[in-house]
Amino acid sequence: MTGTTARRSGIALVGLLAVDGLAHLYWATGQTWPAADERALSLAVLGMEVSFAPRVVLPLAALTLTGAAAVLAHTHGRGGRATRLVTVAVAAGLGVRGLAGLGWAAGVLDSPAGPFYWLNLALYTPACLGFGWAAARLARAR
Repeated sequence: MTGTTARRSGIALVGLLAVDGLAHLYWATGQTWPAADERALSLAVLGMEVSFAPRVVLPLAALTLTGAAAVLAHTHGRGGRATRLVTVAVAAGLGVRGLAGLGWAAGVLDSPAGPFYWLNLALYTPACLGFGWAAARLARAR
């Protein structure tokens, strides 16, 4: 991976993680956009009913925003081994989620009915696999 490609991949990955973290912060306020209510949001995002209370979404926001900061540092050659390990962890997490998405799409895993199935197929799985691959390549970059 060339330096320019690594930087671009890193910035794109940081953008994805930051948007995800900011969405979780937004949901922690009690807002449910783009869904009409918490139940609809939960079914679209996770395929099951779960709480989007601050005690649930704030730790997820902290995790993704911390990951974004570490990936950004690694992209710019900062932080050494620590930021590389976080970038590896981001790659692993996205890869596992992407593989689970393939399992749901292929029917190997039970996929919830409703909007989650199509969002998983069209958005979540491809994004996780693509960004997971980019994170893995970025983690290997010097």
